[in-house]
Amino acid sequence: MPLDRQRYPKNWNQIALSIKQAAGWRCQHCQQMCLRPGEKPDSLARSEWTLVTLSVHHANFTPEDNQPENLIPLCTPCHLALHATARRKNVSPGQLSLW
Repeated sequence: MPLDRQRYPKNWNQIALSIKQAAGWRCQHCQQMCLRPGEKPDSLARSEWTLVTLSVHHANFTPEDNQPENLIPLCTPCHLALHATARRKNVSPGQLSLW
């Protein structure tokens, strides 16, 4: 997901990493095991490793709210699907082109 960096704290990467580590690098929705940093196998095309990349979703769709209970680790397909079907759609044009 493209980030509007102004809405995230300076330590967002550390916050997101801690959420992913606490989840054991699994998507909370589909339980897909995702790649850790540096685990992009050469045998996988970008479209393939993107599917097993873990991101952190803000449950209330507010990037400024970084309380742990608001942060959900999701694989890319689950994260995009959630944004595409949510009442408060905030998917950038072209983002769903992964599918």
